[in-house]
Amino acid sequence: MTPFSNDNVSEAIDSDLESPLRCPPMPRAFLCLVALVVILAAAPHAANAAPITIDFEALSDGDVITNQFPGLVFSNATVLTAGGSLNDADFPPRSGSDVAFDKSGPVRIDFTSAVTSVGGYFTYAVPLTLSAFNSSNVLLGSVSSAFNANTALLGDAGSSPNEWLAFSGAGIAYVILSGDVAGGSFTLDDLTYDSEVTVAPEPATATLLLLGSAVLGYRRLRT
Repeated sequence: MTPFSNDNVSEAIDSDLESPLRCPPMPRAFLCLVALVVILAAAPHAANAAPITIDFEALSDGDVITNQFPGLVFSNATVLTAGGSLNDADFPPRSGSDVAFDKSGPVRIDFTSAVTSVGGYFTYAVPLTLSAFNSSNVLLGSVSSAFNANTALLGDAGSSPNEWLAFSGAGIAYVILSGDVAGGSFTLDDLTYDSEVTVAPEPATATLLLLGSAVLGYRRLRT
């Protein structure tokens, strides 16, 4: 005879299955929490790309600026070069030798993808306004120059050339830079903007950390 009968073996197996060492079934709420964590970690999210700056140095004196820069379309803007067509004694470039100016009226800059901020360095002979619009032509907001004029020779007291002017906000589709309605009133250098991009998830690290936190939380609830 064996030390255990068949009944004893069955009882031993059943007893082992009911041992406190056996992992209890996870409650449905916890499983839903884990699923939610995975979904959130895997979902694409919006993030700002590195700011892009355009200094116009790739163009030549007198070039009409249109779509030479990927993702942007300019209207009523022309390049002026120091030592050439630009009156750099009064309108000095901030960097390099090239600037954009409003040849025949307000300058419009359209973005093929929405951006979150637009700014630049302006030298102006009349008050200047930067207005930002969304794709539905709704005004998002505007900013105005600090002085009536900030040219090097004839600017207002306390002013200096190349004043930074910028607007920030989600969904900017285009901006309008308004000086004199007839144009020829300001220069723009180092146009800078931030574009909003969709970032693909990187689940390896983020998801594991989130799942680990969820499991630890569950284990604490069980103890």
